[in-house]
Amino acid sequence: MLLFSVALVFFEGEKNAQEPGPVFLSIEKDPVKGESTARLAIIEFSDYQCPFCARHFRETLPQIEKDYIKTGKVRYVFRDFPIEHVHKEAMKAHEAARCAGEQGRYWEMHDQLFTNQRALDPKDLLLHARTVALDLTSFSSCLAGGKYLAGIRRGLDEGLRLGVTSTPTFLLGVAESKGAKIRVSRGIKGAVSYSYWKRVIQEGLSENQ
Repeated sequence: MLLFSVALVFFEGEKNAQEPGPVFLSIEKDPVKGESTARLAIIEFSDYQCPFCARHFRETLPQIEKDYIKTGKVRYVFRDFPIEHVHKEAMKAHEAARCAGEQGRYWEMHDQLFTNQRALDPKDLLLHARTVALDLTSFSSCLAGGKYLAGIRRGLDEGLRLGVTSTPTFLLGVAESKGAKIRVSRGIKGAVSYSYWKRVIQEGLSENQ
């Protein structure tokens, strides 16, 4: 089953657990596409070296962006979830995207990494940085220093606590009044079709008008 209840994953395998309360997730430090006024949010836990994540990027995200992000109906949040024991080059790629974000080029690097998924070794990352017009000295210093490594690992731990075990995994939720905290309502595992996404998003918009 693709759809799962996030509020229940905390107690998976516990026989005598009480029903948990709502699950909230802060997106204050995450890269976000879309209008800050959009209450409905999609949070993607992703891995730059994951082929299914790349499929979602190529085949589905452009349609979600056209119909819902650019029209101000949905905010789209990207969460780093590199699965290191499978994808050896993923962590450094995620660090590279964060370093690019310091120069206002996060989403450009995001797109470059997914478009060139088979070229993610350190030399390739420098070429990608040049392609998206980064200052290479600043970028190289950021990447070599591991500035974002601890933060990415904290995000991994948070994802695991929420029940994320594979990529891509998506959480759908509604923003609280100030907009940086999302009340999670459901989750979707895998690179599902746009028609599936359209139904889920429309349901979310209808429920929160």
